[in-house]
Amino acid sequence: MTILVTGGTGLVGSRLLKRLVEAGVECRALVRAGKELPAGVTPVEGDILDPASLATAVEGVSAVVHLAAVFRTPDNDLVWKSNLAGTRNLVDAAKAHAPDARFIMASTILVYNPDSPRPGREDDASDPKLAYPASKLAAEKELRQSGLNWSILRFPFVYGDKDGHMESLPKFVDMMKWHPANKLSLIHHQDIATAVNLALTGAMDGRIVNTVDEAPTSVYELIELVGAMMEPSSRPLENPWSGHADGSLARSLSSISTLPF
Repeated sequence: MTILVTGGTGLVGSRLLKRLVEAGVECRALVRAGKELPAGVTPVEGDILDPASLATAVEGVSAVVHLAAVFRTPDNDLVWKSNLAGTRNLVDAAKAHAPDARFIMASTILVYNPDSPRPGREDDASDPKLAYPASKLAAEKELRQSGLNWSILRFPFVYGDKDGHMESLPKFVDMMKWHPANKLSLIHHQDIATAVNLALTGAMDGRIVNTVDEAPTSVYELIELVGAMMEPSSRPLENPWSGHADGSLARSLSSISTLPF
């Protein structure tokens, strides 16, 4: 099996590639010039915004794991260009040069309505207003209509492997004005690797799957875990399911929490 990974130098991709290589998977990664990759990964110079550079990257692969995305920027045009147009370019390249490959795309649970009356489910209607989740939802549609063998993994807040993401949470809490009792779905890098491995077996073909752990945790508890402080509050929680996704579909496909990678 040969896999192409996009976003391989990012927070998720670099850790996933390391685990794939350790498991004996032959990995390529689409990278810009000068970027470093984990040992054992074959670099393919290119960019998802440059269609001409993608043919060599996808030629002969058995799967594409598409992680590349733009998130933390005020430049909404760049968000849409990277997340939607970039996905479209990669889809077109796969259709032309690797039409039988599985195409596994990372998305986000931020597509769900924050006012939902329950944890977000894969078949819930979604109409996000912010550029990042809206562009990812549009990219999902692009892939679902492509005719490729696709699966979409919607990730929540990612943590672990000394990535610094959890440590940045206090800043996001201040920015988003979260209630201390608001619970977030989480996913560790190890479990992302397990989920991708499961998707590579075909268990998630043709499905959108919330890839989350089984224990949503309150913002207050998470802030304490990183040694910071948050003002407690007993005021009513207005959006109790915001940031919380239902992981029952993933567990029904195969127990992600117990499947060894």
